[in-house]
Amino acid sequence: MIISLNWLKTYVSVETDPENLAERMTMTGLEVEALYDRLAYLKSVVVGRLTQITPHPNADKLKICRVDIGNKTIPVVCGAPNVQVGAKFPCALAGTCLPGGITVEPAVIRGTASEGMLCSERELGLGKDSAGLMALDDDLEAGLSLALALGLSDMVFEIGLTPNRPDCLSFIGIAREVAALTGSRLTLPALEMPLNSGAIDEMAAVDIKAPELCPRYATRLLTQIKVAPSPFWLQDRLISIGLKPINNIVDITNFVMMETGQPLHAFDFDRLSGHRIVVRTAGGNESFTTLDGKTHHLNEETLMICDAEKPVAVAGVMGGENSEIADSTRHVLIESAYFDPVSIRKTAKRLGINTDASHRFERGVDPEGTIYALERAARLMADVCGGTLIKGLIDAYPNPVEIHPIELDPDRANKHLGTDLSASEMQALLESVDFTVTQTETGRLSVLAPSFRVDVSRPEDLMEEIARLWGYNRIVTTFPKTRVQTRLPNRARIVKESIKDIMCGFGFNEAINYSFTARAACDRLALPQDDEKRRLLDILNPLTEEQAVMRTSLVPGLLETLQRNLAHQIKDLKLFETGKIFLSNGQEHLPEETETLAALWSGNRKPAGWHTQAEPCDFYDLKGVAESLIESLNVAAPVFIPLPADRAAYMRAGCSAAIQLNETEIGVIGEINPTVLNNFDLKQTAFVLELNLHRLMPMIPDVPEFSPIPKFPGVSRDITLIVDGAVAAGDILRCINDSNEPLLENVSIFDLYSGPPIAEGKKSISFRLMYRSSAETLADETINRIHDNLTAHLIHTFNASLPA
Repeated sequence: MIISLNWLKTYVSVETDPENLAERMTMTGLEVEALYDRLAYLKSVVVGRLTQITPHPNADKLKICRVDIGNKTIPVVCGAPNVQVGAKFPCALAGTCLPGGITVEPAVIRGTASEGMLCSERELGLGKDSAGLMALDDDLEAGLSLALALGLSDMVFEIGLTPNRPDCLSFIGIAREVAALTGSRLTLPALEMPLNSGAIDEMAAVDIKAPELCPRYATRLLTQIKVAPSPFWLQDRLISIGLKPINNIVDITNFVMMETGQPLHAFDFDRLSGHRIVVRTAGGNESFTTLDGKTHHLNEETLMICDAEKPVAVAGVMGGENSEIADSTRHVLIESAYFDPVSIRKTAKRLGINTDASHRFERGVDPEGTIYALERAARLMADVCGGTLIKGLIDAYPNPVEIHPIELDPDRANKHLGTDLSASEMQALLESVDFTVTQTETGRLSVLAPSFRVDVSRPEDLMEEIARLWGYNRIVTTFPKTRVQTRLPNRARIVKESIKDIMCGFGFNEAINYSFTARAACDRLALPQDDEKRRLLDILNPLTEEQAVMRTSLVPGLLETLQRNLAHQIKDLKLFETGKIFLSNGQEHLPEETETLAALWSGNRKPAGWHTQAEPCDFYDLKGVAESLIESLNVAAPVFIPLPADRAAYMRAGCSAAIQLNETEIGVIGEINPTVLNNFDLKQTAFVLELNLHRLMPMIPDVPEFSPIPKFPGVSRDITLIVDGAVAAGDILRCINDSNEPLLENVSIFDLYSGPPIAEGKKSISFRLMYRSSAETLADETINRIHDNLTAHLIHTFNASLPA
């Protein structure tokens, strides 16, 4: 809502400065979003005194004026007829932006320099006279700003209103609030109606056929009016709030709407068939052309204003072309009505029309304010348009709106608000904004809300009124007295956050994808038909086909993320995501939800530099991540079991494995199958890891176990075995660890070789074993005996041999 301070002052005295008023209004819930002087451009328009006038050498109708602007004299080329030496006129200096969109700049006019512009009233937006320059009093000082010289200023408030305050969508509504804030008196325009003739009941009629959608409809009639441009004061009022003047009839309806908050509409009475108004809903397949020239197809819920034969307006939204005010209009019927807010909002949204009228009707106007606005508009039209006001009015009000009292308990209000106001203080605050308040014998307040406060219907609404009028900033901040109870944090959440931190520490970036995916995701992963991840749960109202089912794997989301990054030439990616997957138990039952971790590595192991070359990542890089993650969670080392081809699914057979802990499978790891890469339009290989966190979490100890730092040195021994090529190195490692040798601290693989001179089908694997005692320094004899026994056990178990 845009409010002009000069216009506002016609209803309420404002003694405080605009900045202070804006702050006080904001603190009562009327947020002032902007404050500016709409006449600020007059600060660069100064009083100019003409010291010399000479004819223009290249133009008969132009003159070259020397203008004293206080600190210097400038040349100005002017064609006005009333220039004379010694006279004073407004002079706009270079850089001034005038209301008509003209920016004054130094120019050369017909070969003569001109450094300013002498202005008329119209050019300055201060009047309608454009025949000559605006004459100024002789006692004004040359060079003085016109804004100071004439005391011209009009501060404009841009107020951001909440939808529940339609009463403030008018100058009178804002003036009422300002009066309550400042203790001033609200003054409404007087309604002294001129002498009238005739009887409206004999000339027009109103028939409401949809009273539930139009509880009240009132009209007045003027004859012999003259449509013309509005007087300057009326145009200036509309311009001050950003409205464009059209003609005197339309301008008055807009003026009164902004003044009272009641939308009005003026019909050309001669174009109304039967001189009747019929308020009804639209018929089937009915269409209507509105004032903006657009044709709209109506449904049976659309409320229409009609004459005896046809629709003439969409009720509360916009009038029609077939009854608009034209220059030839001589008789005008004024409409002032109250429409159902829900009906108007539905119609405006359905037709895609948003007008100042619909904006107010859909929020709720004052049902008791229709007559005041109607009389105000009729009086202004009679004065401005020179017409004859027909005696009487038609007020069709079949179902008057009833206002019920609201009972307010002052003690309860103070408790809710944190205030200590007496019942009398609350009564005074409410009465300052026109509430009718009486105190009952029990000390409570019986309150009747004014009809324009359609948002007040319960005690809590009254408490809000008291709080904002008292001042939110005056309410002391207090804190409720509560018992503080603590509980142990959720273990699953802690573990999940720890896993995220560890993965970030490994250089991975977290991805967050939707829990919805495309139905084709399983096909793109090449999952077997009997795979449990094909247990899809349909979404009843999917946003798109790409989000039609709940996801059963995190891998498709990561692959799609990889594809988007590759499209932007980001080829080195380390991503992970934690989240739930959903396996359907039928559409009528809740799905099985499993917390899962998925990780993806694609591109180079590390960026190329001057001292390193780019090397692509491989299976063992991601395997190392899985091992380090599980180790960081203080869980025993995992076992990697190669996946058979029928279980590899979206992974490449021979380069994929199941991950086991304590003989329980907790996940899979491997290289993406080339077919799946093609399905996701990926041009480079990728490696993925999936862990079932529901299975992993119970294996994570609540309290980590620590062992003291060894006091005695360790001794390392190596074993090199020649085994069949089909023997897995991991099996040998497990055999060594399962020996349960107490002095064996660690074992690792440090070499793998196949080829001459080793026989075909064989390979050489070298292990390094670390022995240590926590009680003594180990002797070589002891180490050798244990090491020889372990070597013999491995040779027997794996049919191995030692190198020659």
